[in-house]
Amino acid sequence: MATRLQPRRSPGEGRAGTGVLATGRAEGAERPERPGPLQDETLGVASVPSLWRGAQGIRGETKSCQTAGIATADAAAQVREQVDAQVQTEAPAPPATQPAARQDSARLAAFLRRVEAMVIRELNKNWQSHAFDGFEVNWTEPQHTVTCLHTLGYPPAQGQGLHVTSVSWNTTGSVLACAYGRLDDGDWSTLKSYVCSWNLDRRGLSPRQPSAVVEVPSAAMCLAFHPTQPSYIAGGLYSGEVLVWDLSRPEDPLLWRTGLTDDTHTDPVYQVVWLPEPRHGHRFQVLSVATDGKVLLWQGAGGGQLQLTGGFAVVMQQLPRSTKLKKPSRGETEVGATAASFSSFDPSLFILGTEGGFPLKCSLAAEEAALTRTPSSVPLRAPAQFTFSPHGGPIYSVSCSPFHRNLFLSAGTDGHVHLYSVLQAQPLTSLQLSHKYLFAVRWSPVRPLVFAAASGEGDVQLFDLQKSSQKPTASIVQTQDGSPVYCLEFNHQQTQLLAAGDAKGVVKVWRLSTSFTEQGPRETEGLDQLAAEVAT
Repeated sequence: MATRLQPRRSPGEGRAGTGVLATGRAEGAERPERPGPLQDETLGVASVPSLWRGAQGIRGETKSCQTAGIATADAAAQVREQVDAQVQTEAPAPPATQPAARQDSARLAAFLRRVEAMVIRELNKNWQSHAFDGFEVNWTEPQHTVTCLHTLGYPPAQGQGLHVTSVSWNTTGSVLACAYGRLDDGDWSTLKSYVCSWNLDRRGLSPRQPSAVVEVPSAAMCLAFHPTQPSYIAGGLYSGEVLVWDLSRPEDPLLWRTGLTDDTHTDPVYQVVWLPEPRHGHRFQVLSVATDGKVLLWQGAGGGQLQLTGGFAVVMQQLPRSTKLKKPSRGETEVGATAASFSSFDPSLFILGTEGGFPLKCSLAAEEAALTRTPSSVPLRAPAQFTFSPHGGPIYSVSCSPFHRNLFLSAGTDGHVHLYSVLQAQPLTSLQLSHKYLFAVRWSPVRPLVFAAASGEGDVQLFDLQKSSQKPTASIVQTQDGSPVYCLEFNHQQTQLLAAGDAKGVVKVWRLSTSFTEQGPRETEGLDQLAAEVAT
C-alpha cells in the first residue's frame, strides 16, 4: 500500500488529524474545496512488510525420495510339440526312359585300346601295394571300454527267486525278451513263471517295468524271436510244452501251443529255433530240443495248436562210433539233447549238445528211422552223423561260426570251451574259462575271432583269438556276489550290444568297446589259418 507522507505539524494539528482518523470522518467532508489529509500524488513508493504475514506465512519445504530398484528377470521356455501322422504313398511311377545318346563307337574303341596297357599296369601296381594295409575308415566315435547300458528286471519274478534262463533279441534289434525259470536242483514243473520284454528304443524306458509280461504255467527254459516277425516269440517250458506268443497283443498273446499230447516232449525243452520251411522259404516252423532225446518240428495250425510235422530221436545205439563213449545202462537208449546250433552255410546241418557231454553232427535230411519206442504221430528219424570227443560233463551250449563252415564252439559243466572242426573228432583247442559251469557260449556276429561265454562264477568272458588263444581279452563282472550267469546273446542289428541274464533275475545290456565290434584286416583269413593249422 502506497501512503503519502505529510509535513510535520504542531501538536494540535496532530491531534486533530488523529481524531479525524479515529472517527473516520474528515472535516473536509462538509467542505469539499478543502483537500483531505491524504491525496494521490506521484511520490516514491515505500514497502512495509507485514510482520503477521511473515509470522503466519506458508512454509514450504522441498524433499525428494527414491523407491527401491525394481528387480527384473528374463526367462525363456521351450515346449515340445509332437505330432503323429500316417501317410500312404502310391507306388512310384517308373522314370521316363531317356533317349540314348549317340556315341562314336569307333573313337571310343580306339581310345580304350590306347589306354589299356597303361591302366592294367597301374592296377597291377595298386594291387601289389601295401600302403593301406590295416587302414580302416571309422565314422563313429570309438568306444574304449565295456559299459553297462541297462539293468532290467521284473520284481514279481525276482521275488519268487526265479532265474533268467534265456534272452533273445527281436529281428529289429530294439526289443529284448527274457525267460524266467530255474536251472538249479528241484522240481519246478508246476511253478508259475513269466516271459518279459523291453523296448530299449522307447522313450521313457522303465527298467523295472517290462513293455510286455506273459504269464506261463511252468518254468520257461528258452526263448527265440521270429526271424522276420518282430513281435512273435517261441518258448520252451520245463513241462515239455512249446508255445508261440505275439507280444503285440497284450490281452491275449498266445498264438499256438503244443498241448499235453503224446507228441509233446516229456522232459524240459532247453532250446527252440525258428527254421524256414523247405518248400516255403517265407514260412517258418519251430524246432524244439529236449532232454527226452527228441528233436521235433512244429507248425502252427488251426485252433491255436502247434502240429508236429517231423522229428528226430537221438538213440545211443545209432550213434556213430567215431570216439569212445560211455556205455549206456540197461534200458537207457535215448540221449538227452540240451542245445542246438545251425550252420550258416548249410541249412540242413546242425550241431547238437548232449547230456553225455559229446557234441553230435546232425542233419535235417537224415532218412534212417530212429530205433525208439516213444509214441509219435509222425515217424522219427535218427539225425546223428558224427560224434565228437566229449567234455567232462553235460554240454549246455553250442554255437556254429557265422564266418567258417567247419568251426563251432561248445561249453559245458567242466568249465571248458572247446573249439571243434566238423572234420575231426578231437577239439582243435580247449580253453578252461571257469572252475565252475559254463552255461552259454556265442560267436560274435561281426568279429570272426571273437566269442563270449557265460560263467557260473558271475562273469561274462570275452575272447579275442587274434590277441590271445588262451586268456580272455576282457572279463565283465555281471553279479557282485558271484551268482551264475545263465545266458547271453549278441545283438545282430546293434552289434555293439550284448545281453546277459543271471541267477538274480537280472538282465544286463552291455555296450562293447570298439575293439570287439570292428573287424580287423584279414581277420577271416586268420580264422581259416587257425582251423587249418590246428587240424593238421
